[in-house]
Amino acid sequence: MIEDRKQRCGARLVASIQSALAASLVATLGAGVCDVWPTEAVASQALAQKYSCVSCHQPNVKVVGPSWNDIRARYGEDKGTAAQLVASIKDGSSGKWGAIPMPPQSRIPDADLQSIAQWLLDGAK
Repeated sequence: MIEDRKQRCGARLVASIQSALAASLVATLGAGVCDVWPTEAVASQALAQKYSCVSCHQPNVKVVGPSWNDIRARYGEDKGTAAQLVASIKDGSSGKWGAIPMPPQSRIPDADLQSIAQWLLDGAK
């Protein structure tokens, strides 16, 4: 009888440990998936930080260049396309937003430029 109780207790302990390990594995893999495949907005915001766009641009206020909201107001809502915005970022511009020119950002891969441009047009959220 004592031996049966020990076996049942041991089996419950093993099942509990397996369950905890499985839950931990799922949580770890879930977090990893978020790191590998973040949402589009988070990925685009990360790209804006990676390529130092945030040095001159902020969500709501003009710094050196226009805010994300000002860019969306000018190019969004059927006023322009992501391709137009990509070209403007890649080639740089002068006089569109004031006296300070935007230097060309040709080092940024086209796919990343497309993500950033679409993110801006979608409201940078």
